[in-house]
Amino acid sequence: MKKPILLVVLAILATAASTTTAVAQTSADSAAIVATSLDYIEGWYTGDPVRMERALHPDLAKRIVFTDKETGQSKLGDMGADQLVAGAERGIGKNAPDKRADVTILDVYGNTASVRVDAGGWVDYLHIARWNNQWVIINVLWEVRPEQDS
Repeated sequence: MKKPILLVVLAILATAASTTTAVAQTSADSAAIVATSLDYIEGWYTGDPVRMERALHPDLAKRIVFTDKETGQSKLGDMGADQLVAGAERGIGKNAPDKRADVTILDVYGNTASVRVDAGGWVDYLHIARWNNQWVIINVLWEVRPEQDS
């Protein structure tokens, strides 16, 4: 009876060890994830469409949940990569009064990462993935920062 339990425990430990090795985060990955996040937010603030485009997957979805003032119902606003690159090119972010760009890696697992960017007037939650050996932003969910929290 003890042998089967021991075998199961050994199998679980072996699986856990191989999984840990397969998804280990390297310092190079962390640096690349932060660089991607900064290309995104600093590209916005400086009006640099090249940095913005480099940070984004072409099928990126950036979304915000907001309340419709007329109906009181929740709505979903969304932007794509093309809109963000065009907005950077037009220099919209250059006018931001507070150009805060604090990047925090929340989690990395294999080829995916979750990152929080505390910007001047909002907070972005980024889903970043390794795509063709480059870390790029796939999704952004964002929230406007309350005035007193800026």
